[in-house]
Amino acid sequence: MKKHLKRLLRALVVFAIILAGFGIWKREEIQRLWAVNSLFSADKIVSNFSNMNAAFLTTPVARGTEPVSALPAGRKITLPVETEAWIQDRAVTSLLVMKGGEIRHESYHLDTSAEDRRISWSVAKSYLSALFGVLLEEGTIASIDDPATKYAPELKGSAYDGASIRNVLNMASGVTFDEDYLDYDSDINRMGREIALGGTLDQFTADLSETFVSPGEQWQYVSIDTHVIGMVIRGATGQSIASLLQDRIIAPLGLEQDLYYVTDGEGVAFVLGGLNITTRDYARFGLMIEQDGQYNGQQVVPADWIAASTTPSAPTKPGKIGYGYQWWIPVGAEPGEFMARGVYGQYIYIDQARDVVIVSTAADRRFREKGVNEINIEMFRKLAQML
Repeated sequence: MKKHLKRLLRALVVFAIILAGFGIWKREEIQRLWAVNSLFSADKIVSNFSNMNAAFLTTPVARGTEPVSALPAGRKITLPVETEAWIQDRAVTSLLVMKGGEIRHESYHLDTSAEDRRISWSVAKSYLSALFGVLLEEGTIASIDDPATKYAPELKGSAYDGASIRNVLNMASGVTFDEDYLDYDSDINRMGREIALGGTLDQFTADLSETFVSPGEQWQYVSIDTHVIGMVIRGATGQSIASLLQDRIIAPLGLEQDLYYVTDGEGVAFVLGGLNITTRDYARFGLMIEQDGQYNGQQVVPADWIAASTTPSAPTKPGKIGYGYQWWIPVGAEPGEFMARGVYGQYIYIDQARDVVIVSTAADRRFREKGVNEINIEMFRKLAQML
């Protein structure tokens, strides 16, 4: 009995040494996984959303050499009385309202500041759409009706085999992908853990094998579709998304700060939601889009691409929110009213007819509750209409 006990103790000691060694060897991965698993916890979410580089691998996107472009202050507005309750209820961290290129309101909440580079979540999708439009005009990508596999051949035999680039831009690929952020075992959360542990998104995407409808038949929001757009762009250009975005989109805007992308283990940008940018710099991008792609006298993004990408072309259900090429179009939208939107309350709302851009960042853990998006849109519309 004593001999068995001694052997057991020796085995436990050896196991402890191996476990300790593994912990040292994989310390960064374990720390990132721990950070991911607590990313949305009530006591950490606000801070986490300003410090995503503590949880994930990242790659920088330099602001470029252009002087900082001015965002002049206009006449300050008095916010509607219900705005204060909305800010509190929706855990808003920043709100910036522009009219005619002038800042009419700017505020920061929950101990955040103008210097915080806040996580974009799916607002990043609209940045990628803008980059895609530039490359399409340049002829780097021949047509949005080309099959995605033409530029991303590693997707042959996957669920994306047979989907066109248009299908993917429209979120109508037909690929089965569980987007439930509140389900630990959902595809989107498995993907997050994959990134935290240094896995590759290209392989994760190529391993998807199930579809629920034929491509182009039905709209369903599938974030991994945006990664496929990134694969198409990288395949067509042989360059990284970070460098392309920096040169084509970011550099002309005269941003205040460098930004960064969350990446996977191979340094591939998390294009479907990994940009980290200050509120004012989100506003500069929004202003460029609102001005039909022009900024400081330069045509950054083709005007016809902005018109096409913000038109509700996806096969969404009648009477429901519309979708274009990685842009949202609210129910009952007036001409030129559209938005970039990310989970937990990130928005760039644009009303071209009123010359208004509104940026809102948040850490709203109740963003999935029924009617929340409609409440936010109603608030943006009130602000736009009062200017």
